[in-house]
Amino acid sequence: MTTTMKLAFGSLLVGGVVLGLKALAWWITGSVALLSDALESTVNVATAIAALIAIRVAALPADANHPYGHHKAEFFSAVLEGVMIVIAALLILREAYLSFFAPPVISAPIEGLLLNGVATALNGIWCWVLITRGRAIKSPALVADGRHLLTDVVTSMGVALGILLAYATGWWHLDPALAGIVALNILWSGSRVIKESLSGLLDEAVPEDTLKVIREVISTEAGGAVEAHDLRTRHAGRVTFIDFHLVVPGDTSVSEAHEVCDHVEHALKAAVPDANVTIHVEPEHKAKHTGIVVLD
Repeated sequence: MTTTMKLAFGSLLVGGVVLGLKALAWWITGSVALLSDALESTVNVATAIAALIAIRVAALPADANHPYGHHKAEFFSAVLEGVMIVIAALLILREAYLSFFAPPVISAPIEGLLLNGVATALNGIWCWVLITRGRAIKSPALVADGRHLLTDVVTSMGVALGILLAYATGWWHLDPALAGIVALNILWSGSRVIKESLSGLLDEAVPEDTLKVIREVISTEAGGAVEAHDLRTRHAGRVTFIDFHLVVPGDTSVSEAHEVCDHVEHALKAAVPDANVTIHVEPEHKAKHTGIVVLD
């Protein structure tokens, strides 16, 4: 089992435990804010399942119908997660609005907050694991899942503070008011996840720092060539696709041009992990003098 799959299974397990703790906290307190926190955790479990399925699909090898592989499946999972976050936020806003006019009196607040605190600690640890490991192995689904959990941690901390204030002051309107504020924060987080995931589905170029590395490698490692132009990049899950035209002197043999391409390809794969490189060789009269200058 791959690291990505193990982390996805871990998310499902942690999500189930956290959901149970938060549901119990809401049940013994009757707090609308704790209900909103529990509702978000149901989304965590659902999206963990979606991420697990997407990661399994993304790991499938390329085939006749999908010659570039199945890497984009993770972006679909991340978009779905963002949509579900937004839906959860709207449900919480509705509950907060209805409860604001008839706020419930919270019972057993200390016990409920202790249960919620344990759940928050689990989420905090796990979201750190998902974000750091997801970035390391270039898994959009895991990073999106980690960011979602991070909003859950912020939500839970805000909920705890609001319940303590409501209990101390006796102003129970704080409970649904805080649930509404939390829902707006969740709504913002969901929109960010959707935006970033759509950029991958729309074949957005790699970040500028990665593009700079690619240009430098081509410039320094394509000895024997004249220039490179029409550089295009995109990313899909862990894979970075790089393609460009490499101009060589007119008297270069096919074998010599092939050796140059092999050398550049190996250098790019060393500098950009999981790179998929395509190079189109052109004769010198095709030079555009606007691309990447190859250093001697």
